[in-house]
Amino acid sequence: MSERHEHRLKRLKMRSMRRGIKEMDLILSAYADDTLHTMDDAALTLYDDMLNENDQDLYQWVTGQVAAPERFAGLIARISVQFQGSAA
Repeated sequence: MSERHEHRLKRLKMRSMRRGIKEMDLILSAYADDTLHTMDDAALTLYDDMLNENDQDLYQWVTGQVAAPERFAGLIARISVQFQGSAA
């Protein structure tokens, strides 16, 4: 049986808030709060897959220190734009 949509959103929000480093807690929890409810199933699956990546890698991708893998490039770009806007 597949996960109910509401449970999936809640799980993804919790995983966004409880990361390995505080910076990613802040960046991803803000993005999740603003965006998850607008995503379709494919986008949620991609976001879920991204959350399985190492926090150090995610931080380097979001801050532009290292290019994100092609699979996550668009998602990371959107997270970066939001992060850059909130940091200004």
